[in-house]
Amino acid sequence: MITGNTGGLKTAQLKALERIAGRRVSPDLIVSPELAKELCAIAFELGRQIGVLLSRSGQVEAVMVGDHRSIMIPALKQFKASGGRLKGLRCVHTHLAGEDLNEDDFMDLLFLRLDMMTAVKMEQGVATRLYSAHLVPQPVEGRNWVLLAPETPGRQGHFREFIAALEDEFSKARPVREVDAGRDRAILISVTPLSKVKAQESMDELSELARSAEVIVLDTVVQRREKINPRLILGKGKLGEIMLTALRLNANLLIFDQELNPSQVRSITDHTELRVIDRTQLILDIFARRALSREGKLQIEMAQLKYMLPRLTTRDDALSRLTGGIGGRGPGETRLEVDRRRINDRLSKLAKKLKEVSREREQRRSRRRKKDLPVLSLVGYTNAGKSTLLNTLTNSAIVAEDKLFATLDPTSRRLRFPEDVEVIITDTVGFIRHLPEELLKAFKATLEELHVEELLRELELDTLPCLKVFNKIDLVEPEVVAEQMRLHDAVALSARDAATFGPFLDKARSLVLKKWQRRGGDAQSEIQEHPPDTPVSSTT
Repeated sequence: MITGNTGGLKTAQLKALERIAGRRVSPDLIVSPELAKELCAIAFELGRQIGVLLSRSGQVEAVMVGDHRSIMIPALKQFKASGGRLKGLRCVHTHLAGEDLNEDDFMDLLFLRLDMMTAVKMEQGVATRLYSAHLVPQPVEGRNWVLLAPETPGRQGHFREFIAALEDEFSKARPVREVDAGRDRAILISVTPLSKVKAQESMDELSELARSAEVIVLDTVVQRREKINPRLILGKGKLGEIMLTALRLNANLLIFDQELNPSQVRSITDHTELRVIDRTQLILDIFARRALSREGKLQIEMAQLKYMLPRLTTRDDALSRLTGGIGGRGPGETRLEVDRRRINDRLSKLAKKLKEVSREREQRRSRRRKKDLPVLSLVGYTNAGKSTLLNTLTNSAIVAEDKLFATLDPTSRRLRFPEDVEVIITDTVGFIRHLPEELLKAFKATLEELHVEELLRELELDTLPCLKVFNKIDLVEPEVVAEQMRLHDAVALSARDAATFGPFLDKARSLVLKKWQRRGGDAQSEIQEHPPDTPVSSTT
């Protein structure tokens, strides 16, 4: 394969490059003296840098033609990492003016995970010295690479042994345990103008989301920037550091705390050759795993498709793909257009199905309104203990785990207060910072019967009576509990300990009675005949 600046070359020169493309060198050599001689001769004749990519077997995989100052290494997606975490390719190229390895060389070495970057210095078309650099598992004097001592083309060797030892160093830095095999290994990244405290809070939450998705978190990176790089989100130097960390820790996934647009995902993926997702996609993946009800599955599929639609990219540039059947546009419709149309068709079908489910829900609510039972809904942050509280209150066995979004589908149970006051208590999907807009819209139907606080206002639920409840008092000092209760006019409990429920039950029952009194009834005598509407309990 010959790539790069080949314009204006003569037939003989192109044939010389083709001969280089067919060369093979000893695996023990960085480059053979003969190949170094050919590279320098044609580079001197053309006045352009010439380079080759060599595999570990010694085969020339690509020949690159540059200008007098640099070469451009082609995309290497077809080359998989060989025998470890490095790419299994080394780059050898000429420097016409005898210059040293430069910043571009080091960045190519880092971002492409090359085995080695070598510059062949030359004088009047004759190779004189080889100057090489390779990556290291840990920075040395603040650099992620090390320069080797110069060598002459005719006196070199042991390259194969050297690379095997280097791979072993990377492996020892963070070996993959057997229990981790088959699981994604991620580096979490946040680039934000927020304060250090707020940025760390959001990153802690992202770590919990990753844990809920059964992703192994290897490292976290928080970069505070007032101005976000529109292409790569963070600076190229910082991305290079992350790339080396991924190489050292054997990471295969980057998760960004900020939502990425399609071009940013492509740019970062092209630079790092790692899978890249953002916070929204991570949450959507978790929801897709956890939803069990028909309505939940429909809502999440719709949210995923809406998220995917603007992120479709052209995978086939051919304009002659023929689409048959009614509705097809015939010749000229690309795969991209087909995908978009199919997604839009699926969204329409999902919308119809959700309307049917909504009608069924309305019928259930109508039957409940006839019985006039009040509804006490547990609304709050994910993993705040809502399901545990419901289980303890009603002796139920709803799934309750120490994970974000362990419970997605609403669950209702009957709860009887003292003096035979009966209510329906409902567990709802948890909230989270920066809940994706697609999911907020999707789960609005789940919460529509409720008619914290910022989200409640957005969902138009802030007009209902609200009791603030602080859970997990067993994890903090009593003084902290008392102070928070005073500041927020709340009650506190431990969802695992029914003995702590007294103030909560008294306040919840009081809300039920007060609402009925505002309606002009005698609360104590009439509530059992005509129970009131819905108070909301917000767990924290």
